[in-house]
Formats: sequence, C-alpha cells, structure tokens
Amino acid sequence: MHSDLDLPSFFERIQGMPVVVVGDTMVDAYIHGAVDRISPEAPVPVVQVERREDRLGGAGNVAMNLLAMGAEPRLCTVIGQDAAGERLLRLLESQGMKTDWVVRSTTRRTTVKTRIICRNQQMIRVDDEEVRPLDEEEGIRLLASVRNALGDRQAQAAIFQDYDKGVLTAQTIPLLVQACKNASIPVCVDPKRANFHLYRDVSLFKPNLREVADSLPDLVISADPAHLDAAAHAIRERLDNAVTMITLGEKGIFLQVGGESRLYPAHKRDIADVSGAGDTVISVACLGLAAGLDTGAWALLANLAGGQVCEQLGVVPVNREKLQAEASRLYAAG
Repeated sequence: MHSDLDLPSFFERIQGMPVVVVGDTMVDAYIHGAVDRISPEAPVPVVQVERREDRLGGAGNVAMNLLAMGAEPRLCTVIGQDAAGERLLRLLESQGMKTDWVVRSTTRRTTVKTRIICRNQQMIRVDDEEVRPLDEEEGIRLLASVRNALGDRQAQAAIFQDYDKGVLTAQTIPLLVQACKNASIPVCVDPKRANFHLYRDVSLFKPNLREVADSLPDLVISADPAHLDAAAHAIRERLDNAVTMITLGEKGIFLQVGGESRLYPAHKRDIADVSGAGDTVISVACLGLAAGLDTGAWALLANLAGGQVCEQLGVVPVNREKLQAEASRLYAAG
C-alpha cells in the first residue's frame, strides 16, 4: 500500500463527512427457507419460509456503505407513495438516516427485489418495479431535494448511483451534476448503459466491464489492460472526466487518471455473492477522493472493500473494522 496512507487519519477525516447520494433506491427483500419436497401442482420446489428480512438496495446500499464507513449519507431519491415506500423509509429510519431528501410520488411504484434463499443459495429473484423516467414535476422536486442536501452543512462529495430505474434521466442528470459542481465538491458516478454518456465532466466515472462493453460497441473490450486503456481513453474523450475506474469482478479494478493507468488485482477470496460490490467500491473511492487521499491509496482501499463484501451472502455494506484491519496488515507487510 502507499506509504502516505495514514489509515487512522483517513477514518478520522471521513467521520461524519456529509455525502449526497442521488439515484434509484429500492428494497432488497430476502425470504429464507428450506426445501424438502417438490410441489404436486408443478415440477418446482416448495419453499418453507423460515424468516424474512428487508435491506436497502441500489442507492440505498451506497448510503449504507457510507454510514458503515462513518460518513453521513444524504439520500436523494424518488419512491412511491405505497406500502413498499413505507418499508423503505422505515429501513432508513432504523439506521438513523434522515428521510428529509426522499421524494414521494403518487404515480410511481417503489422497486422491490425479492430473493428466495435456500441453504445459502439464491433460487430465484422476483422484481416488482415500474421503470419509467421521472416526469417534469418529479424531476423538479428531486433537483430541489439535492440542492437542499448540498446546502445543509456543506456536503463534501456526491455520488450518482444509476440503476436505470428512471430517477436519473437525460433531463435531470445535467442539472443535478451542475448543482453538485456549483457546490465545488467531487462528483462520483456509477453508471448504467442508458445514461452512460450523459455524465460529463465528473470527478470519478466507475462503470463495470460489461457496461463499458455495452456502451462502447465499436471497441473490443476485455479485461486485457490494453483494451481497458483504450476504453478509458475513449470514455475520457467523450465525457471529459478526471478519473476512470473500471471494475472487473474477480480480476480487481482498473484505474486511469491523467493518461496513466494501473490494474489493481483482486485478493483471493471465498466468493459468496457479488451483489452490491459496485456500491461498496464507489462509496469507499468517493470518500478517499473527498478526504484527499492519494489516488492509488483510495483505489486500493476500494478494491479491498469490494472484495470483502463478496464474501457474504446478499447485499451488505462494508465492515469498517475489517477493512481497516486488512489494509493495515497489507500495509505493514508491504
């Protein structure tokens, strides 16, 4: 690890740091059960429900990661005026997060992704959602929410977590990014394909390998460093972003800044579930950027954090103590 990384000082600097999170938020619901017979109605397993749980997903999981790291997330999103929306608000409140910046809409459904888990394996996922772009009034209300979140005890960074569920649109993205830039804070983006090319002039742009391949069809995209370098150059030429980080799953992350690039290999782990790893990576990277860490140092930390959450089943935030311990151990060994 980089010799200029003082972990205790970093964690002290991000303690209570206000970070605005903008994007699609959802309820990640889990039904845990056991299977011991096949249905007589159809050749499918019968799940005997043992317990249920709800977690915050999408941009909500980014907020959870920021909270776990000791920061103060300010979640700006649009959800439905429905029972699932109430569940989502209760999840935020149970974590001590404010709901001041959550916009409720009478014309949208709150997204719920329900996973059925048996013997620590996901059997099926059921998505209950309405995917449409915000209408004009919803967009205006979201922009007002973000501006309020930025100005309430000056926010230090912003993360845009796009899941293609309609909160971030061609109309809202330029206005929202500009509002954050007007606040003179780093803007970090985790994109999806639909809006990939709309996030111009941001501090950190963090797609995964598949999103890059889908969005740059004229290039041959693979985990080969030469391909990644060409892709990052193409992204920077189009978006004029400062840093490009491409997540590569079990191969780690690729970083390009100022024309220089580096591959950070993943550490060997027992992978249980990759869900939500990208949320963790963008959260830790953004905090490192906002805290003024050396680029290589926060990239390494984000890489470690993303790997750690893959060792657990379901969408879970990073464990601050575990991250600090592993980073300290690697630093001492290096």
